[in-house]
Amino acid sequence: MAALDEITKEKERISEALARVDAQRERLSDQLKELEATERVLARYSKGMPAKRRAADTATKAAGAVPSGRRGRTTAAKPAGTDRSSPSLGDQILALATGKMQQEIAAACKGVRANHVGIAIARHRRAGRIEERDGKLYATHPTGTEQHAVA
Repeated sequence: MAALDEITKEKERISEALARVDAQRERLSDQLKELEATERVLARYSKGMPAKRRAADTATKAAGAVPSGRRGRTTAAKPAGTDRSSPSLGDQILALATGKMQQEIAAACKGVRANHVGIAIARHRRAGRIEERDGKLYATHPTGTEQHAVA
């Protein structure tokens, strides 16, 4: 009977250890998801991709990654004379949102279709970067409490 008791105790000990490992795996999985989301946000708002990430992306593409079933975005070819240092449409709209109407902003964005301007404005509104008062658009500036200090 002593052998059965030892086996039962060992099974309980292993089960508890397995439960701790599962809980830790779940925590690490959540942290990984948060880090990946943060990385996507940083990559979106930074000038270029970090060298590590770029190398990982090329390795994945070279290995023939399986598509996720979601179609990738297609980008239109840009004219050869396009200046890469010019601000994006979203940045231009944020800069122009100083008490102007949507039509005025669309007129100020030369060479850009009005519906593209409207889509960018709607995106900024959803994100809370632009607000409308009396039919005019104003860029909202984040306050000190909304910004996170990096130490």
